[in-house]
Amino acid sequence: MKQRTSANGKNLIGERLKLLRKEVGFSQRDLARELQLIGMDMDKNIITRIETNKRYVTDFELQALKKIFNVSYDYLIDGK
Repeated sequence: MKQRTSANGKNLIGERLKLLRKEVGFSQRDLARELQLIGMDMDKNIITRIETNKRYVTDFELQALKKIFNVSYDYLIDGK
């Protein structure tokens, strides 16, 4: 059985990702484009699924998001 969050979600960063994205003024499409520019094969639909906790996030994706938003892994995962 796969791990789930206490709210039955598939990742811990969904809400934080949405907040970060909005803080910098990115739409989901803008974020997908930024991810594609650094080699991640992600589109708007994937961003939506991550933000709504319907998709697991890989370590490569965490690394890319850390780079784009200039935050730590701890912040992405724990909000610290």
